[in-house]
Amino acid sequence: MKEFGLYALDILSSKKVTYGDIRIISTKDQNIVIRNGQAEFNSKRSSLGFGIRVFYDGAWGFAASYDLSKKSIGRIAEKAIGIAKESSRYKKSKVVLSPYDACDTADFVSPYKLNPFDISEEEKLALLIGASLSMKTDPKILYGISNASFREEDKLFMSTHGQEIRQRFVQTGAGITAIAFHEGEVAKRSYPASFGGDFRNAGWEFVKELDLQGKGPVIAGEAVELLTAPGVPHTNTTLVLEGSQLALQIHESCGHPTELDRVLGFERTLAGTSFLTLDKLYDLKYGSDIVNITSDATNTAALGGFAYDDEGIPAQCSFLVKDGLFVGYQTSRETAPVIGQCSNGCMRADGYHNIPLIRMTSINLLPGEHSFESIISEVEDGFYFALNKSWSIDDKRLNFQFGCEIAWEIKKGKLGKIFKNPSYTGITPEFWGSCDAIGSAEHYRIWGIPNCGKGEPSQTARVSHGASFARFRNVEVGVSQW
Repeated sequence: MKEFGLYALDILSSKKVTYGDIRIISTKDQNIVIRNGQAEFNSKRSSLGFGIRVFYDGAWGFAASYDLSKKSIGRIAEKAIGIAKESSRYKKSKVVLSPYDACDTADFVSPYKLNPFDISEEEKLALLIGASLSMKTDPKILYGISNASFREEDKLFMSTHGQEIRQRFVQTGAGITAIAFHEGEVAKRSYPASFGGDFRNAGWEFVKELDLQGKGPVIAGEAVELLTAPGVPHTNTTLVLEGSQLALQIHESCGHPTELDRVLGFERTLAGTSFLTLDKLYDLKYGSDIVNITSDATNTAALGGFAYDDEGIPAQCSFLVKDGLFVGYQTSRETAPVIGQCSNGCMRADGYHNIPLIRMTSINLLPGEHSFESIISEVEDGFYFALNKSWSIDDKRLNFQFGCEIAWEIKKGKLGKIFKNPSYTGITPEFWGSCDAIGSAEHYRIWGIPNCGKGEPSQTARVSHGASFARFRNVEVGVSQW
C-alpha cells in the first residue's frame, strides 16, 4: 500500500501541484436480517481502491479507481491533475486552504474486543434467531425482526505534506423490531433504537451487551398494547424526549445546519442550505442557557469518532452551541478560512471513490444534572415520546416535524398510559430555547447513525450523537403525520 502511495505522490510532486493526497481503502461488510426465526438476508461484500485529490492553482481535482496498479495510479493521478487544471480556468474565486501542523506518521485502530468477522456464522445466526423468536409472544405479533451489521475498514492516507496515516475501524450495529397487527391496525416497537438499532466503533461484544433476546418480549408486549392505544391529542404541552429520538433531533436540527459547506451554498442543489448564515455566528441565541452542543471526533468508540479526518487533520472537539449561543461550524481546510479559522477536522468521504465532504462527527448535547425521575416529577401535564418513526425538516433545517413509535402521558409528575402515533413540530431555535432540563451524565449515551446522506452524487456517512433525555416546554404535539 505504502509503495503505491509513494508512487502517486512522486507523480503529483513532479507536476508541481500545490497539494495532493491519496487514500487507499479496503472495506468488508456483512448485513444479516432474521424475520420470524428465518434468515431473510445475509449479504457480504468487500471493496478495495484508491482516490487521488489534487489542489492546483486554487481549484480541486479528484479521480479514483479500483485498479491498484502503478499504471492505474499514474493514469488516475494525471486525470486528477487535469481536472484541477481545467477547474481552475472556471473558478469564480481562488480557494485558500487553512494551514495545519501535519503529523509525519500515525497508526490508529478503533476500540473493539471481538472482531465480528472472526465470529462463526453459527454463533451470529443463533443469537439473532433467538432474538427474533423472543418477540413471538402473542398471535398479534406479525413479525419479529432482528438484524446486525458489521464493517471492517482499513485506510491509508498519504499527502504531499509528508503524512502517512493508517486507520483501521471495526464497526458493529444491531437491533430488533416487533410488528403487531390486528383488525387493520399496525404497530411497531424497536430496541435499542429504530431503523436498525444502535451502532458503534466496537466488535461482536457490543451485540451481546445489547441483550436483544431479553428485550424481545418487552417490546413485543408494547407493540401489542399500541394496537388499541389512543392517539396523542393535538395540543401544546410539555414534552420529554428519550435519548435516541433526541439524537435524531440533534442530527437534523443541529448537525446539518452547522456544516459550513451548506451555509456557503455548496449543498444547495441537493441537501439544501442552512438558516445559520455567517451573520448569526456569535450572535444567535440557539437554545436556552443549559444547551451545550459539541462536534467531537475524539471519542473513538463513537461511530463518528476517528483519529484523523480525510484531509489528515487530527480529531477535535469544538463547541457549536455554548450556553445557548451559536458559536461554531463544522469546517474543512477550504471553508474554515472564510470565517478566519483553521479546519476542525470534519472532512470525510464515503469510500475510496468519493471526494471528501464536510460530514458530522459525533454531535452531542452535553449532559445536564437531572435524573429521569426528577424531570418527570416536575411535569404536571405532558408526554414522554420515544424512538423515531418519521421525520421531516425543511432545506434550511429550521421547521421540523417528527413522529415517534410510542408515547406515555405524564400526569402530576408520573408516567401514565401509552399513546400511539405521537408526533411533534417546531422551529429550531424556539424548540431548543424551550429546553429547561437535560438528563445527567449517568443517563448519557452516544447513539450511532450509519446512514446519513449528503452530497451529489450521494454519499452515506457514519455519524453519532450523544444524548440522555431532555424536557421542552410548550411544544405542539399530536400534529397530523399524513
